[in-house]
Amino acid sequence: MKRQSSLVSESVLIEKLIQRDQQAFQWLYDQYSPALYGVVLRIVRDDEQAADLLQDIFVKIWKNLDGYDASKGRLFTWMLNVARNTAIDSLRARKTQPASAIRTDDENVHIVDRQHNTEQPNPEHIGIKDIVEKLRPERKQLIDLVYFGGYTHEEAAEKLNLPLGTVKTRVRAALQELKQLFN
Repeated sequence: MKRQSSLVSESVLIEKLIQRDQQAFQWLYDQYSPALYGVVLRIVRDDEQAADLLQDIFVKIWKNLDGYDASKGRLFTWMLNVARNTAIDSLRARKTQPASAIRTDDENVHIVDRQHNTEQPNPEHIGIKDIVEKLRPERKQLIDLVYFGGYTHEEAAEKLNLPLGTVKTRVRAALQELKQLFN
């Protein structure tokens, strides 16, 4: 599935994944891990934690493929939601830990990266940031808060001093607009 996979339809890929085809999963990881890593990194703001969460996310994707419903959206959208929710859950779990348990020394992350000679994937390889920039300012602001900042709709409404219904309506409109822009 290396180079040929770009010719394989999403439905065929999903079939192979549900059949637990290792090669299809490897292709999925190779194609989508940089984008998912970028989203997770924007939420957790820690390279090491984002890398750990990415592994957890792909395990969840592998284990829960039966939960994907093609009638509700594309596979990438479903995977993006798994990634986003996992990252937000991680942040919420960290909030319940004592402050001393949370590592804030950014230099340690860079030392680890240099020791293992890892490269940070470029989350913008599919142009998400450029596409989000095309949204109306009030929609872009909400997408930044809710999808990249990890805010709930309620938290975004409070931060922006907007009614909850307005926030939900604008987020939905922004997602519909992004869907059109992606197509």
